[in-house]
Amino acid sequence: MSFYGRRLRRLRSSESMRRLVQETVLTPSDLICPMFVSANITSRVAIDSMPGIERIPISEVAAEAGKIWDLGIPAVMIFGVPSVKDERGSGAYAEDGIVQQAISETRRSCRGMVIMADVCMCQYTTSGHCGVLNGDTIDNDPSVSILAEIAVSQARAGADVVSPSAMMDGQVAAIRAALDEAGFGNVAIMPHTAKHSSSFYSPFRDATECAPKFGDRKAYQAPYTNARESMREVESDVAEGADIIMIKPALAYLDLIAETRRKFNVPVSAYSVSGEYALVAAGARNGWLDLDAITLEMLTSIKRAGADMIVTYAAKHAAKLLRDVQ
Repeated sequence: MSFYGRRLRRLRSSESMRRLVQETVLTPSDLICPMFVSANITSRVAIDSMPGIERIPISEVAAEAGKIWDLGIPAVMIFGVPSVKDERGSGAYAEDGIVQQAISETRRSCRGMVIMADVCMCQYTTSGHCGVLNGDTIDNDPSVSILAEIAVSQARAGADVVSPSAMMDGQVAAIRAALDEAGFGNVAIMPHTAKHSSSFYSPFRDATECAPKFGDRKAYQAPYTNARESMREVESDVAEGADIIMIKPALAYLDLIAETRRKFNVPVSAYSVSGEYALVAAGARNGWLDLDAITLEMLTSIKRAGADMIVTYAAKHAAKLLRDVQ
């Protein structure tokens, strides 16, 4: 039988050989661990649609951050569930807001940790939408002003990175200007740049009680059909001063992660969202999937596509697996 003289199997002959020629290496330092912090609870509450993930009270934040830090994960992203909502989402920028308290507690517990905070209004508004309303329409520019106020309040609490996820036009430029004016020029911005209107977010909406009370978010989140439009979102955020670009979701959007890496010389993050996590967790619970193996395969594929860092609910589990491998 005739074939090329090159035998690729030579480099797959043993575990040591495979590790020697491995092109993509996933480490705990690549991971960002989300934390759901709720003002409405005094003990941990399991999130049914996200097995293994919990809402935690403010009293548990320091301990949780310490566990994450001890696993070698360098960053957390904090999401808040407030006790009160209003039309303007004022709890999102309150000095004693749930996220602001969680930032302070995390900083007290882990001085070296990179603290990221979600900048959005959906958990805090009575409408469940990511901005203020003008009738039944999300009013972009007033919403942007509030997002900037939220970002400054988080920076004042000690955040290293603010992460606007509302998908309002001009949000990055407004936040950059507000941070600089308030003396927080060293606080970085990692927008949810190409955040797509996706069915993969459903478990997150359960976790943070932020499902819209009417309509949907298609008028401001990017359509998953339009790759070129997503690249325009990236281009806009880079031009407005974003320090890190995020593609969201991750697994079904690997092409956009790769295209962003190819076109733009900026750090790229990917958000492996709640639905991705829930699919794997459900499959594993039913015995259909090897949880450990598929977790590492999924996260490695996201890094291979071009992500420098990955926001993932599997962060703690993956970090433990990677530690055991080493």
